Amino acid sequence: MLKRLLLAVVATLFFVIQFNIVSANAVELDQDIRTVKLNDAGDEVVLSLKQVKQGQRLFVNKCTYCHKSGTTKTNPNVGLGLNALANAEPPKDNIEGIVEYLKHPVTYDGEFSIEELHPNTSRADLYPMMRNLTDEDLKAVAGHILIQPEIRGTMWGGGKVYN
Repeated sequence: MLKRLLLAVVATLFFVIQFNIVSANAVELDQDIRTVKLNDAGDEVVLSLKQVKQGQRLFVNKCTYCHKSGTTKTNPNVGLGLNALANAEPPKDNIEGIVEYLKHPVTYDGEFSIEELHPNTSRADLYPMMRNLTDEDLKAVAGHILIQPEIRGTMWGGGKVYN
């Protein structure tokens, strides 16, 4: 009887501690980390904590099958790191660039449309997971992508070496 009571107390303590640890995962990110480029002109925007959480949730649910840890499963040469995004044509190292890509994806050099190959909102018939995403959702996903190098460092978009 005493043994069962002791096990119940230990299990209860374990779950209480676990719930407290889970809530610590929502660490507040300071304003510097949440500040990202808005457009090619260099304007900046500060993401709200709500946008950061929404972007993370949407990215995990919609994008991680192919873009786990900022890599690209179908083309490991093109990741989601800031250098790769900045060197794309047109540059995608800003919110508007990524949102435009999610609506109308093109090859890395910007030459050809890949709307039939990459999930996007303009071909929701082919990619139903994108069907209900609003512009605000796309901005949140873009924000998530852009703050990850600050949070994860070289592990974001670094490929097999870091993952």
